[in-house]
Amino acid sequence: MDIDWGTLAGVFGVSLGITVVVVVMFSLGLAAWARAGHEEPAPDTPPDRHQKVAAVTAVLCFAACLAVAAYGIDLIVPV
Repeated sequence: MDIDWGTLAGVFGVSLGITVVVVVMFSLGLAAWARAGHEEPAPDTPPDRHQKVAAVTAVLCFAACLAVAAYGIDLIVPV
């Protein structure tokens, strides 16, 4: 049995890279979610543009993490 070390290193590198990207995207999503201020707002202050952009950014970051996780599950689970 012969191990192709170059391919193994490539798989390790891609796995490590994707893991780092997902962790960073999730962290950015949490930071944006906190910046959007999703606690109970004061009744007389409408949400400003920055809060809306932060909320959209958080949703996009979480959606990207979900897409990567769903793709990984799709690769693992046989059809």
